[in-house]
Amino acid sequence: MNRPAEDRQAGAPGAPVLPLRPAPAGADPDQALFEVRKKIYPRAVHGWFAGWRWALVWLTQVVFYGLAWLPWNDRQAVLFDLAARKFYIFGFVFWPQDFIYLTLLLVTCAISLFLFTAVAGRLWCGYACPQTVYTEIFLWIERKIEGDRGARTKLDAGPLTGRKAGLKAAKHASWVALAFWTGFTFVGYFTPIRELGHEVLTFTTGPWETFWICFYGFATYGNAGWMREQVCKYMCPYARFQGAMFDRDTLIIAYDRERGEPRGARGKKADPKSLGLGACVDCEICVQVCPTGIDIRNGLQYECIGCAACIDGCDQVMDKMGYPRGLIRYSTEHAMQDHLGAKGILKHIVRPRTLVYLAILGTVVTAAIVALSMRVPLKVDVIRDRGALVREVEDGQLENVYRLQVMNATESPRKYRITVDGLPGLRVATDPVIDMPAAATRAFPIRIRIPAESAGGGSQKIWISVTADDGSGIHVREAAAFLSPKKEQN
Repeated sequence: MNRPAEDRQAGAPGAPVLPLRPAPAGADPDQALFEVRKKIYPRAVHGWFAGWRWALVWLTQVVFYGLAWLPWNDRQAVLFDLAARKFYIFGFVFWPQDFIYLTLLLVTCAISLFLFTAVAGRLWCGYACPQTVYTEIFLWIERKIEGDRGARTKLDAGPLTGRKAGLKAAKHASWVALAFWTGFTFVGYFTPIRELGHEVLTFTTGPWETFWICFYGFATYGNAGWMREQVCKYMCPYARFQGAMFDRDTLIIAYDRERGEPRGARGKKADPKSLGLGACVDCEICVQVCPTGIDIRNGLQYECIGCAACIDGCDQVMDKMGYPRGLIRYSTEHAMQDHLGAKGILKHIVRPRTLVYLAILGTVVTAAIVALSMRVPLKVDVIRDRGALVREVEDGQLENVYRLQVMNATESPRKYRITVDGLPGLRVATDPVIDMPAAATRAFPIRIRIPAESAGGGSQKIWISVTADDGSGIHVREAAAFLSPKKEQN
């Protein structure tokens, strides 16, 4: 991207940089650190990117609000039952022992973020981040009640009247209702939402449910209603380290300085060349529609969340003026400098960095799919009874006692058969068939016997197998140690 030398920060040659905006003449540098926030009134904008943004708003919220109510096998489709230490995700039941799958999910999300950022900048921030999504929703409510940018600015600047108080009360009441419905839905993923709804209506929610509904609701109300761009600019760490994830071939929102400068107002029928002007009419629509209040014409800035509202706003102005679109557009620093077209940009997207990210992401996703497909929905732990290591029973047989901790990770009750092998004459002296309820964990004591003459003496390795009786092929084989007295040598 072409920028004056004074706008570049010191750093690696050719690296994407953030412009340093000088303080006004005579300004106290310490005062800038404590500057009072100026409220931003984003203007409504329509266009291709705005349509995509609202499509993702609808998609994410339909999933978030609707998934909690979706039934599955006589239960909630997605439920993280912390009290029972069971996590239901459609047809899967996960336990704390399945932590590896959560690890794979988090690694997949992290690598995906690196890949998408290297390719097209802050796509997550601009289109799918909860802060962006709920800010869009809250702004839509604000516009419906108070009006667009000009009306809201005039309303806030005016004196407190009955109309103003009524509009503000309606807006905040709508925000609070949505925020606490969001908090209720969030808690509904940890407490069955139908039970939670009954408890809320009868004022019988427990202390933790009450706390988290209020906490999450208050956070949504505060972040999306009041703090808005402050969360993106000062609280979110992603804005601070994004520069390390960009390079000269990363797609960013860029202002075409060569085409736009010098900027200036003119009539629709005026010839900009005869006036010595560029394509930018200096209408500041790009600033008015920006949710973080920046001027994209000053170059790439860390406050930019990549929402592309400025692209839609500028394209509308170009259409009215009869100029070609694209004064503000998605491009790369390399493309702006070397005047590359779409083909040139796409050619540079496939580069070593993105290939490495793609290879790592493909490996992790493949490993997760393979691990899930090979997952055995049965877990068995064998624990020796330390109270009686070995004892002699009838017929001169030796007996060891064990406790089997069996976990049925399916949502169907099953019968399992216990068998043993590893030594001649080894057998299960208790009932070899056990009943397991659906998605449950139970402990079963078992006694294993062997003829004294078959025991070799000392500790010997045996195998305990647990197999489903329904022919499903579910089978787990665990090693154990069988103890017997050492035989005296003559």
